[in-house]
Amino acid sequence: MTDLIACLSTGKGTWGHVSHLIKAEKWNKVFLITNEFGKENFQKDLNVEFIVVDSNKSLKELRDDIYQALNEKTSSTEVALNIISGIGKEHMAIISAVLRLGLGLRFVAITKDGMEEL
Repeated sequence: MTDLIACLSTGKGTWGHVSHLIKAEKWNKVFLITNEFGKENFQKDLNVEFIVVDSNKSLKELRDDIYQALNEKTSSTEVALNIISGIGKEHMAIISAVLRLGLGLRFVAITKDGMEEL
């Protein structure tokens, strides 16, 4: 099984997308990059771990925070990644952290046909 990393931030309807994606597959682990509001208000499943970040930090600080939070927690050499929610700064920090960890990534999303790799 693959680990899923998803951004859970701003964007109308994006929380529903992330929720459907989590339920669409049997993920080994799910890491949600979010803020305090997301941690407090998103209904999570058992295998979900929140990585709370402060988007007011610099891009490098965000990347480093995400890197530290994910370091040695992923169970394979690649992860599924969804960045439908959030802003470009968060997306860049997440992608940079994943690549810095030496992990391959597959972009995934929910479509009318279910979960698909893009």
